[in-house]
Amino acid sequence: MSIKRFGAEGGTGTGGQHLPFSSAVEAGGFLYVSGQTPMTDGEVVEGGIIEQSRLAIQNCIDIMTNAGYEHKDVIHVKVVLTDSRYFQSFNKVFKEVFGEHPPARICMVCDLVVDVKVEVDVTCYKAP
Repeated sequence: MSIKRFGAEGGTGTGGQHLPFSSAVEAGGFLYVSGQTPMTDGEVVEGGIIEQSRLAIQNCIDIMTNAGYEHKDVIHVKVVLTDSRYFQSFNKVFKEVFGEHPPARICMVCDLVVDVKVEVDVTCYKAP
């Protein structure tokens, strides 16, 4: 089994900080996308939970699309919210994006290391 790393050179976090991990790793038909926050070019995009959720999910989709995967290939999503009151709003966005092919999911509430409202990661599968 071969392993392919996407974005292994690392990305840029807040304040220009180098991020020392791959944006995604593919192995045995699985693609594991690292947690994505509502950031563009290393800067947090301000907004409410709806806007931040859309961008965090879109950042995941951009990475998986670049790796050759589609919405229907997403099998599991992990979501971290910083406030349980965001749950219903996040679900609204989640349904808009994954309504036709709903993946399994876990959603938890905890602090994040970046000052955002949400972080999302996805796991995809496509038969090798």
